[in-house]
Amino acid sequence: MFRARPKRARRSRYNVSYRLTRSVPAAVIAVLLVGLTVGLTMTYKRFDDFVTATTGRHINPIGEVVQAVEPSPGTIAYKLKHGQQVNILMLGMGGEQNDAPYLTDSIMAVTIDPATSRVMLASIPRDLTVHMNLQSNSSRIWVQKINAAYEVPYTNIICCVDPKYSGPNGGGYAAEHEVGKVTGLNFDKYIAVDFVAFRDMVNALGGVDVCLSTNLDDYEYPNYSNGYIRGGIHYKAGCQHLNGEQALQIARSRHAQEPEQASDFGRAHRQQDIMQAIKKKTTTVNGFSKAPQLLDALQKNIHTDMSLTDMKAIYDWGKNLPDSSIIRIALTAASGSAQGNLLDSEDCGLGAGVSQLCAYDQSYNMIHKYISSLFIDSKTLGEKAPVQVVNGANNLPGLDGWVTTMLDPLGLQLADPVVHRPVAQTVILDYSNGQFPQTAKWLQSFFGGTVVPATAANPAPARGQQTYGLVVVLGHDYALHWLGQ
Repeated sequence: MFRARPKRARRSRYNVSYRLTRSVPAAVIAVLLVGLTVGLTMTYKRFDDFVTATTGRHINPIGEVVQAVEPSPGTIAYKLKHGQQVNILMLGMGGEQNDAPYLTDSIMAVTIDPATSRVMLASIPRDLTVHMNLQSNSSRIWVQKINAAYEVPYTNIICCVDPKYSGPNGGGYAAEHEVGKVTGLNFDKYIAVDFVAFRDMVNALGGVDVCLSTNLDDYEYPNYSNGYIRGGIHYKAGCQHLNGEQALQIARSRHAQEPEQASDFGRAHRQQDIMQAIKKKTTTVNGFSKAPQLLDALQKNIHTDMSLTDMKAIYDWGKNLPDSSIIRIALTAASGSAQGNLLDSEDCGLGAGVSQLCAYDQSYNMIHKYISSLFIDSKTLGEKAPVQVVNGANNLPGLDGWVTTMLDPLGLQLADPVVHRPVAQTVILDYSNGQFPQTAKWLQSFFGGTVVPATAANPAPARGQQTYGLVVVLGHDYALHWLGQ
């Protein structure tokens, strides 16, 4: 018989060692800048130096021209030209100014979808604990936070690392493998940047403009001497112009006094906001003029397996992409947070007192389903169907709120969730007399329930439930799927 998980006492999720708190921001947005520089006019020697330093390969002019005209099947340029999705793993690591230089404490999966002209940015929390299988004997399992995957080939933290994760790109390939297991994505390329490059890059642009929804006060922000900045860091709510160090602080902060800023959701949102601000700045005329300075900022602190053709293809495709075409999500802890979704904060195998997050569904099937469903067809969204999620799964309180939060970024017209009387099977109640067929079809596909015609009186609605549009009644069966059972 299924029992709901017992409630645990709320505790700080960030009381781990100082080594693991010196995180790097989402500086990985530099992939946009790398693509940008490809379209600019500069000396061959200068740009060849940059490409060689970042990719380990010299420019092959003839080969690049051929690929630009008719790219080879499977390449990023080919996929974008033929309407196929492209997945890029973006990583931010500490670098030389950090005592754990290879920990990728900012992890973002990016999916480019030419078919819908949209992009997904999915932030993965560094505390997500996974069962890594990076060793030559595939039966060996190493329980660790996902941010450790990149450092495996460059340190002696485990033995017998599989040879496919060796060489200059070994860390990127190891991270692709582990993040791919969680997200269900097969990554085409990766890019890793440290926060030295991030600071220099923002400064080279003359700073960026970022808006905060609330104040941000952090009294435990690390300095560069194994301690904390005296008096902490403080930023007011609203829009402000930031230099490189200030942008770094806003992206890295983990111990803000304000709950909205201290959560995984808040941190991911800030990092994605900074990513958007940099993209906006680089695509202006003034941004174009900063190309030489940007090359200097990035050359020594960026690692990628992208080719010149890859970079140019991404830039050409996305240079005019409006912000409204970008779907921003974050995998966050559901327990105790109105903004959480697919993760839980508990002991996932690293021991009590260690900050760690686990997927509710340890098979990751629920996360895979979610990420693969993000690009909802424009015809479905165009119906503007009123949708409400209600929880009939009394075995998992809070599920209606988690699911609503999860669906919020997708463009559906969602009402506030409510609690329903217990039901065994998930159903989609159609109060519209079939007015929203595409939305009903999508909901049925996503939740697996049956679409049932409904009236204001039959079946009897729950308290606070809408009796128009479409209502998803989550049943006991969906709660079991949520937990991977």
